Amino acid sequence: MKTVVNRTGRALRIPLSRGRVLRLGPRKEGQIATHDAELDAVRQRVKSGDIEIFDDASHLGRANPAVRGAANRTLGGHARFTQSKRGDR
Repeated sequence: MKTVVNRTGRALRIPLSRGRVLRLGPRKEGQIATHDAELDAVRQRVKSGDIEIFDDASHLGRANPAVRGAANRTLGGHARFTQSKRGDR
């Protein structure tokens, strides 16, 4: 699998094999099969700079460190819900 990143400010429609279509919003990413990355329509978009293609492994290394750090946050309750309520209230 290859990761495709839209580098433009507009939505793109990229035709793939077997009549399939990849639709990418502005600055969004999607995945395509490895053999679809060799199609002429995809190559033309890469040449014009509209899209970039990465292998899955190499794309993870370029991820934004702030986004990766967000995944490490713990999921805890709010402070007001951690205290027990006793008695009739």
